[in-house]
Amino acid sequence: MTPPVHEHDGAGSRHAHTGAWIAAVLRRRIAAGLLTPGSKLSEQKLSVELGVSRNTLREAFGTLVAESVVVRIPNRGVFVASPGAEDVREIYRVRRVIEPSAVLWGTPAERELEAMDAIVRRAAEARDAGSVPGMADANQALHQAVIALTGSQTLQVLMDRVLARMRLVFHTMSTTPDFHPHYVERNIGLVACLRAGRPEEAARMLRDGLDAAEGEILARIEARAPDPEVRHRAVPVTPIRNK
Repeated sequence: MTPPVHEHDGAGSRHAHTGAWIAAVLRRRIAAGLLTPGSKLSEQKLSVELGVSRNTLREAFGTLVAESVVVRIPNRGVFVASPGAEDVREIYRVRRVIEPSAVLWGTPAERELEAMDAIVRRAAEARDAGSVPGMADANQALHQAVIALTGSQTLQVLMDRVLARMRLVFHTMSTTPDFHPHYVERNIGLVACLRAGRPEEAARMLRDGLDAAEGEILARIEARAPDPEVRHRAVPVTPIRNK
């Protein structure tokens, strides 16, 4: 039997075993790619693994349903969502507002720039190795670091939710090997602009990158679906096994 996990930091330990904490744990797993679109979330298994009651788990599921991260299907259970075209549009509406503003008005310290340098180096290594998950991980980390420039805990919590949904969207592009590499280059350029003290240029680059990514993802979704508005409430897809 899998022992109970301890996925909380100091703040989490004060609220461990609450619905909010469980939702945060599951959200982090989704953002890290550990739970993929269509995966069924077993109440029995998770309640034992996380050491919580089923009522607490259902409270967490309710939170994640409201965030469009999971979907509850009557008589079938709770599944990780499979985002559709309108979900993608909504995600990018949020990102276009908060991310360019973060680089435009944030004041990165040297330690924050060094952390970003490390992230884009990791992204370049993943690109050279042909690792799509590695590039996706680094991309998530960089955009999280961008929002951290605001110093706002509220925006960082919002971005955590957005990134969980974004990771699900990335699965749409998992069979498109040329999607991530050119965003690695864009991210390298973004960090270079911030280092050079050119926030306006960085904000423009970021906005252009978000527009381009949204367009590519929507084209992919619409090419695969008979109805371009197919939503995450459709029948769950077969879970992708992590290797």
